[in-house]
Amino acid sequence: MRKRRTREHVIADLSVNHVERWILRCGWTAERTRHDYGIDLFVETYNSEGEVQNGRIVFQLKATDSLKRSADGTVILVRLEWRDLLFWLNEPLPVILILYNAREDRAHWLYVQDYFRTRQWTERAGRATTVTVHIPAGNVLDEAAVRLFAHFRDESWNRTEEQPQ
Repeated sequence: MRKRRTREHVIADLSVNHVERWILRCGWTAERTRHDYGIDLFVETYNSEGEVQNGRIVFQLKATDSLKRSADGTVILVRLEWRDLLFWLNEPLPVILILYNAREDRAHWLYVQDYFRTRQWTERAGRATTVTVHIPAGNVLDEAAVRLFAHFRDESWNRTEEQPQ
């Protein structure tokens, strides 16, 4: 029996393609990671003269055929592993979680560090290995959102520069 390309493989590739298209429309570049240990894409941005800017934007992509929504439909529920989350929270660059819905060819995003910076939370209770995050349904990935991610990167750089050495 031969190896098979599963639906999960197909929608994972579609998710990368979807995100890369929005990045390219901004005139920026995306570099896929060869080995996925919690980061799928690194994004380089460029100023209006085409000069590369400092700092990258980091993306983690998830793909699905059906979103899990809250009862009122205002948020999309995503279950994440604590080990991945702790890695992302310690990343100095903005980590953008992308949830791609293959059936709708639409993606939603969450700025991971900001999500947890603005909420009261503690270390995982008991031995839970996962946590559920709520992505606002209005956080639809488009060119404006991708440009906003560069703003997040700039804010991140400013916070780093303000910290005592």
